[in-house]
Amino acid sequence: MKFPLATPLVLYLSLLLDELPLAQAIRFPVEGRIGGFSNQNAARNLGRLGRRASITGTPDLSNVGNVQYQTNITLNGQQFKVLVDTGSSDLSVTGTVQGAKDTGKTAEVTYAIGATSGPVKTATLDFEGYTVKDQAFIEQSVDSSHDEGGGIIGLGPGGASVVQSVYGQGQGDPVLDRIFRQNTSTPNFITILLGRAGDPTDTFVGDITVGEVVQPFGNITQQPKLPVTQMAHRSGQHWTALLDANGIIGPDGQKINTTKKSSGNRFNVMFDSGFTFPQVTKSVAAAIYGRVPGAKLTTVTGITGDMWTLPCSTELNVTFLFSGVQFPIHPLDTVTNAFYGPPDEHGNPTCIGAFQPTTDEQEGIDIILGMSFLRNAYIFINFGDFVDGALAKVGDPYVQLLPLTDPAEAHADFVQVRTNGVDHSSQLHLLPAVPDNSEDDDDDDDSSSSDSGIKKYLPYIIAGSVAGGLILIALVLYALFGGSRRKYRRLHDPAPAGLPATSLPNPYDNHPPPFAQYQPSRRY
Repeated sequence: MKFPLATPLVLYLSLLLDELPLAQAIRFPVEGRIGGFSNQNAARNLGRLGRRASITGTPDLSNVGNVQYQTNITLNGQQFKVLVDTGSSDLSVTGTVQGAKDTGKTAEVTYAIGATSGPVKTATLDFEGYTVKDQAFIEQSVDSSHDEGGGIIGLGPGGASVVQSVYGQGQGDPVLDRIFRQNTSTPNFITILLGRAGDPTDTFVGDITVGEVVQPFGNITQQPKLPVTQMAHRSGQHWTALLDANGIIGPDGQKINTTKKSSGNRFNVMFDSGFTFPQVTKSVAAAIYGRVPGAKLTTVTGITGDMWTLPCSTELNVTFLFSGVQFPIHPLDTVTNAFYGPPDEHGNPTCIGAFQPTTDEQEGIDIILGMSFLRNAYIFINFGDFVDGALAKVGDPYVQLLPLTDPAEAHADFVQVRTNGVDHSSQLHLLPAVPDNSEDDDDDDDSSSSDSGIKKYLPYIIAGSVAGGLILIALVLYALFGGSRRKYRRLHDPAPAGLPATSLPNPYDNHPPPFAQYQPSRRY
């Protein structure tokens, strides 16, 4: 994913799904790789979820240790392996593209981690059977952060394209815009089905498709349609939808508080295939991991930002809810061994909680659901009007999700992989829950809460003030008039006896009077 994105959103032509031919559909099969070895074994029957083994096609997209998903493209016949990223909208490659035309423009795309920049050039793109002439892209130079032959293909909304903003609409459109415009019979939607490296039962070949639904998951089109939430600034548009109110069920089986005064008390969620670790609020991450004995929030080598670390044998079940549909997360995704944390007190390696707490808030986005979520949900993204050159408004964009994870199977997988076939789940006893400090609310919300508290007790404050005022007036009147009945002492009466002279401090004594050594201090 990237931030920020530039230029206004543009219109996409949208066709009704059941009326569209599939002849022009694009298929990007997904190949799961473990330790660098291709795994193309047949998958088992998933019942109502269908047979993943029935997914066919030549594997073109590789899973790099559950932290990246890449596909192959060519520019002027030169091959590049690019990261598939629904969180950005531009194509960039590292290295010199032979014969590419220089547009005289330059562009820079800043991602959540890292950036890419360079001249904007054009070349003939070959992408899964489609040829796009004069496709605009960023040519990144090879350096310590960018390996030759790599790159990123952005599959986000076209209006968020930086290249389009500097090179112009039409000629600067991203890949999907160009494909949809030159192939009007291709349905304007994409789907993503990601495999899980290291899964003992679902070693399946998945797919990323454009204009086609992967079988046997055709029932995804019957799932609730989640409207894409429109960003205030169209240049920052992403594939986002609203999570249900308190729509996360934690490891204790209780809903986690996600109430927020913005977005109608519902979190705005971004779906980003380029994000390895989902980004959640600090309170959500703490509710998932903070109650596990031995869990720590710490730095992990190779990862930007703090992560929760915990024993690798910890099985945690978390569920997300969208439009009332539950999406269980596989415990191999909730606690991942893609990276290892610092050893525990016994020298054993620790695994990391994949749902990372973040303080880097993005405007209008509360949480980002990346790969660790998307391996558990087949996602369908309809572009609607988000296509450059649309003649009229034909429909709002939306997202549909289909659950993929069976909790019983996931539990068996975890026991086999992490605990050598011995079920220790009953031995996990979460620590007592701590009060929610609601640190995810903004300052205005805190002020509003304080104001509400004051208003609640305002009648008592007024009554107390009035009573205090009446008492004060009574005391003044008594001092002025009530005390006048006392008899004054006559002038020749002796004065009252004072303290003994021996108790008074001697001005020539070395002992100072009480408190003479007190010196006020200041803090700067």
